[in-house]
Amino acid sequence: MSSLRQRAAVHKPVPPPIEEGLSRGRPTWAEVSLAAIQRNLASIRRHLRQSDAHYSIPFAIPKVLCVVKANAYGLGAVPVAKALAEAGADWFGVTCPAEGAELRESGIELPILVMTGFWPGEEKYLLKHDLTPAITSLSQLRDFNKAASTLSRRRRAGFHLKIDTGMNRLGVPCDRLAELAQSISESKRLALTGTFTHFASSEDLLSSQSEEQQNLFSQALGILKRAGIHPGLVHMANSAAVAARPSTWADMVRPGAALFGHHNLSLESTVKSRSTLKELCLEPVLSLRSRIISLRDIPSGQGIGYNARFVTRRASRIALIAAGYADGILRDLSNCGRVIVRGAFAPIVGTISMDLTAIDVSDIPQVQTGDVVTVYGRDGALEQSPADVAKLVNTVTQDVFCALGSRVPRCYVS
Repeated sequence: MSSLRQRAAVHKPVPPPIEEGLSRGRPTWAEVSLAAIQRNLASIRRHLRQSDAHYSIPFAIPKVLCVVKANAYGLGAVPVAKALAEAGADWFGVTCPAEGAELRESGIELPILVMTGFWPGEEKYLLKHDLTPAITSLSQLRDFNKAASTLSRRRRAGFHLKIDTGMNRLGVPCDRLAELAQSISESKRLALTGTFTHFASSEDLLSSQSEEQQNLFSQALGILKRAGIHPGLVHMANSAAVAARPSTWADMVRPGAALFGHHNLSLESTVKSRSTLKELCLEPVLSLRSRIISLRDIPSGQGIGYNARFVTRRASRIALIAAGYADGILRDLSNCGRVIVRGAFAPIVGTISMDLTAIDVSDIPQVQTGDVVTVYGRDGALEQSPADVAKLVNTVTQDVFCALGSRVPRCYVS
């Protein structure tokens, strides 16, 4: 008997109490560990405190802006933000004013940066909810300045200036910065409270692009300084840069994926990455589980699922689980992914559909309808992380997180 079969024979199924509290809906759920998210923030802070070894001058520990955009990467912005606030977050980062307003209405009082700016007409929501926008163009600066004229005369509206140093998406190009700096100086209603840029390839330690961007950003800060403008909080580092590029940490860092257990750095990229990552210990925070709702014995030579893209090569036992690509099982995992059942891996067979996924449990004894299936997470001696799934289909872990369907209940666990 194989080692996997031996484990399966004595395996204790994943306990159901989490699911029992759902009370309605299909037997598919996600488990989010808020405690693990808090521990990841603590690990990031420890990692930042160790940074003074990289410098010969006194070093101020950077503030931490926790990125909770896109509903905290699908995990639930409000409960995740509350847990991070309790654990000592300094700022939050969101994509749009609506995401910031959701946090404010839930009671979050920490500063919130709207990282991709705003659409014309949204200025009033920024001011109403005390949100700090990223300004990415001269026209945005003018629009926000006009809106800020409605504030009391003593109050200035804060904003962060985004500099484009090579991502070539949003941000003020360095060759336009002098013009914008003059407008900042002339503004009577606004206060520049931060200046930042965004790295295009910080996870690739073999690329020189991040160093080139960092140099351009330093030049941009020099332009502001010569114009007599203080940049406020300076920030560059996303999760991968937090993990392995201490020279980019500046006044504040912006981890997102790292809070949820991942940073997309390749351990094989350089020796430097392996030594640095020993200092940053992150825990997975998300598990996705479902249950077997059907078991069928299928003869050899039969097609499974849409377009019969899998054909049984032997008599097989095929199980259906109550989850598909609408729930977060990436369709690209068709015929190449796997799940965990009774402490053993079971391959995904056929094309994953919107609501159902077929798995081959022929080699796993005692499988029954109702058994828990772990799409990612730990079950017994085995674990499959969202990062494992992402690597299999050549995507990033964030893509796996954000694929989690809105109909999947999030259960918050320790």
